[in-house]
Amino acid sequence: MSIITIKDLYKTYNSSQVPVHALNGVDLSFEEGEFAAIVGPSGSGKTTLLNIIGGLDDPNRGQIIIDGTEVNKLSKSEKIDFRLHHIGFIFQAYNLIPVLTARENIEFILELQGVPKGKRRKRSTELLQAVGIPEKADIRPRQLSGGQQQRIAVARALASRPRFILADEPTANLDSASAENLLSIMEDLNEKEKTTFIFSTHDSRVVNMARRVVMLEDGKIKSDETTQQEAFSE
Repeated sequence: MSIITIKDLYKTYNSSQVPVHALNGVDLSFEEGEFAAIVGPSGSGKTTLLNIIGGLDDPNRGQIIIDGTEVNKLSKSEKIDFRLHHIGFIFQAYNLIPVLTARENIEFILELQGVPKGKRRKRSTELLQAVGIPEKADIRPRQLSGGQQQRIAVARALASRPRFILADEPTANLDSASAENLLSIMEDLNEKEKTTFIFSTHDSRVVNMARRVVMLEDGKIKSDETTQQEAFSE
């Protein structure tokens, strides 16, 4: 069953003298539980596509339908509320709140949703354990390594059990060991939590682990291939 449907999507940026056509008629859908990578050269439109799916940017034309809701037709405040309850984000720069501890960062979305303190604590404890750093619960981001910060970002994205996670270059700032550990954690959480993951990435390690790879070029889908689990589970 498709949870995300994208129809005839166009996006043009006019910030320079020459208009930049970031997306040119993209049609795409994602099903529940997918572990998918959107790839392509710089300027191919992959980050723009992720931002529009997440309601962080608006298309010039087309539709983004998530669980029956046409997201691009929502008002600004409605989009904020929709993201809060349906979408998890993982950013290249982590985007953790520096004055909050690791646990408080994870619980932040739940607090915004009005989840009681006891339930927030239980969920953050589960996720700290799941990402392998329960001992870092009371540490602030500046005292954590890049890999540890990104693990907290993953836990925060999963805290409210969103329908899907959008991850924009999540391994770009990590060393090889940290990136591989993080990817294993996300794959495991994908299987256990049944959360859909959609990556925008240049990282071959992400591509090799993905079960579906969508390639963009010049704002259009060049290829869309499903990879058998056995091909990367060696």
